[in-house]
Amino acid sequence: MAANHPLSADALFDVVRTGFAQVPDQRDDNAQISLADALMGGFALFSLKDPSLLAFEERCVSNSNLRRIYKMNQVPCDTQMRTILDEVEPDDLRAVFRRVYRELEQSPVLGQYVFLEGSYLVALDGTGYFSSKKVHCEACQQKVNSKTGEVTYYHQMLSGVIIHPALRQVLPLMPEPIQRADGEAKNDCERNAAKRFLDRLQQDYPHLAFTITEDALSPNAPHIRELLKHQYHFILGVKPGDHAYLFEQVALARQEGRTTEYEVQDGKTMHRFSFINGMPLNQSSPDVGVNFVEYWEIKAGKTQHFSWVTDFSVTRLNVLMIMRGGRARWKIENETFNTLKNQGYGFEHNFGHGQNHLSVVFAVLMMLAFLVDQIQQLGDTLFQAVLKKKKRLIRVRERVRALLDTLEFKSMQELYQAILYGYRAQVEIGASP
Repeated sequence: MAANHPLSADALFDVVRTGFAQVPDQRDDNAQISLADALMGGFALFSLKDPSLLAFEERCVSNSNLRRIYKMNQVPCDTQMRTILDEVEPDDLRAVFRRVYRELEQSPVLGQYVFLEGSYLVALDGTGYFSSKKVHCEACQQKVNSKTGEVTYYHQMLSGVIIHPALRQVLPLMPEPIQRADGEAKNDCERNAAKRFLDRLQQDYPHLAFTITEDALSPNAPHIRELLKHQYHFILGVKPGDHAYLFEQVALARQEGRTTEYEVQDGKTMHRFSFINGMPLNQSSPDVGVNFVEYWEIKAGKTQHFSWVTDFSVTRLNVLMIMRGGRARWKIENETFNTLKNQGYGFEHNFGHGQNHLSVVFAVLMMLAFLVDQIQQLGDTLFQAVLKKKKRLIRVRERVRALLDTLEFKSMQELYQAILYGYRAQVEIGASP
C-alpha cells in the first residue's frame, strides 16, 4: 500500500491517537481499558456519525475494523467509555488540537487561509449543546423560570474556527467551555470565556497572527483592549441600537465630508462603502479608537446593509476584503454549528452528561472529529475523489459505515479505495493503488 498522505484519514488518526496517549490518566495502572482507547472510541463515535452510543456499541461488538482503523487495542462499551471520559480534564485535550495543526502548518492547506496582512481570520461565537431540567452537574449553568421557579441546566461553549471568505471549509480550534467553575455560585459568561480563549490561543499558537471577527454583541472597550493586548486584528459587527454614540459621530463626520465614499461595480452587484478611520468607540471610552466601515450590497430589487469596526487602517485597496472578512463570520453558524447539528454529528444529542467532565469532553471530541473531517476535504486527494464520485458527504458516510460492517479493511485508505474503485478492483490493485 502506498504511504499515507500527511493529511489522509489514516495519518491524521495516527496523530490523534499519539496525542491521546499523552493525556494524563489518573486511574490505577491496572485499568482494563486504556485512556487512549477510550478517547479514540469517543473520537470514532463522532468520526463515523453514529446517532448514539448504543448504536456505536452495537457496531463495536463484532467489528474488528474499528480497532484497526481507529488504532484501538480494545474498544470500550458505552458504560466504560462514559465512566473513563468523565474523569478527563477537557483542557488536557488541547495538545491534540495543536498536534493536528502542526500537520496543517507543514502542508500547503493552511496557507490557503491567509487573510489580510498575513493573519488568519478566526470567527468567534458561543453556542449551547446540552439542556435538561433534571440531569445536571456542578459545572452546569442554571436558568430559573421567574414564574414557576423551575430550573433549566445547560452547557455552552465558545467556539473559534479559522475561516476564509473564499473557502467553504472551516478549521475548528479548541473550544472554550462556558460553565461554572469549582465553588462558583454564578453562571459563567461569553465575555469571560472570550478572554480565556484569547489567552490560550496565543499560548497555543504564538507564532501565528490572527484577525478576530465577531457579531455586534462583542464590540465593547474591555474586549477590544484584550484583542489589542494580544496584538490581534479585529473586524467586529456594530449596530446603531448598540453603538448610538459611534454612529452619531460617523454621521457628523459624513456631513462634514470626512468620510470616504466608494463604489465598486461587480457584475450586477454594486458594492457601496462609506468608511472613516480614527473614531471613538463610545463616549465612556474615548481612548479606544476604531476604524469604521459601512457597506451596502445593492442588487436588483434588494439592498443589504452591514457595518463593522476594525483596527485595520481602511483604504480603497483593502475595504472590499475587510467587508468580505466581516461577512464571512456567518460561517461559524452555517458551516460549523448547523453542520454539527444537522449532518450526523449529533451536536445537540445527549451522548452522556456525567458528574464531572463527560459532557464537555464529548463536545471537544466532536469538534476534533469535525476538524479532521474538514482537513480531509481540503487535503486528502483520495477522499476528494470519493466525494466527487458520491457527490454528497452523507452518501460517503453511509457507504463507509456499510462497508465497515460487512468487509475487512486494514485502513481507511483501503476502505476509500473500495468505495472509489469497487471492492474487486481494490483487491486486484493490491499494494499499488
